[in-house]
Amino acid sequence: MKKRIVILISGRGSNMAAIAASAKSGILSDCCIVTAVVSNRSEAPGLELAGKSGIPAVVVESSGISGIEFDRKLTKAVEIFSPDYIILAGFMKVLGPVFISRFTGKIINIHPADTKLHRGLGGYEWAFKKRLGTTKVTVHFVDEGLDTGEILGQREVDLRG
Repeated sequence: MKKRIVILISGRGSNMAAIAASAKSGILSDCCIVTAVVSNRSEAPGLELAGKSGIPAVVVESSGISGIEFDRKLTKAVEIFSPDYIILAGFMKVLGPVFISRFTGKIINIHPADTKLHRGLGGYEWAFKKRLGTTKVTVHFVDEGLDTGEILGQREVDLRG
């Protein structure tokens, strides 16, 4: 049985599009299906990409409400799709304890840095500021800390062009 994936985005949705395409007819097609894309920003271009791919797109706006209220609304919106996994693909909002405790062991983040060296926003900016020739992209489980969850995999990225 294919694993049900919900992808959370905040912007363009380039990682979401790659995951969705791979789940539809690529390397992930035997193991998973993207059942929904959820964004915290109604103007996120990735929502249109999801719609064009036939994936339900849902908005849970994060601006103008408290973190706990957003957490509860996001939890309800995602629960509808009964996900086996939730992938944060360019999701630029820190998840709160309500969401994390509800989906413990199911949330996976794509982080643009080596989480052993840099956590939080601005992974590429940090690497350029440090004048690094390479950095890493880290895929890890989400826990209550900021980019502190168990690392599932890392891949080196050349920053020199």
